[in-house]
Amino acid sequence: MTTVPMRVLLVDDDDADLALITEAFEGHRVPARLHVARDGVEALDYLHSGAVRPDMILLDLNMPRMDGREVLAAVKQDPALSAIPVVVFTTSDQPDDITASYLRHANAYVTKPMELDDFTAAVDSIHTFYGDLAVRSPGLGTGL
Repeated sequence: MTTVPMRVLLVDDDDADLALITEAFEGHRVPARLHVARDGVEALDYLHSGAVRPDMILLDLNMPRMDGREVLAAVKQDPALSAIPVVVFTTSDQPDDITASYLRHANAYVTKPMELDDFTAAVDSIHTFYGDLAVRSPGLGTGL
């Protein structure tokens, strides 16, 4: 049985976090195709480009130009994008950020662990859930 790769839009501006997340995805049994956007403007440009829709968006909150809060609101308000699961993956553990993310319809909120092993385990858990356990929408990959 062939496993269909999971398509992930990774939105983060931190080089170290990008490297760790990429490495964690590469080590997983479910293959993943990552597209990296370094801020919200790049993320929305990609999502509106007609490219194949991601199966999940892994979204940092604190970025230049357009932050993750704005991206989350834009994605969830757009009928063509709103079904894409968005996992906020950020260093913020502030109650206001958590509440605001869920009010904007984030599918999950995960605080980035400081320890390397815990960080990798968190990314692996996200990948396992959205890539292996959760059923992906067959209609998301159709583009615009």
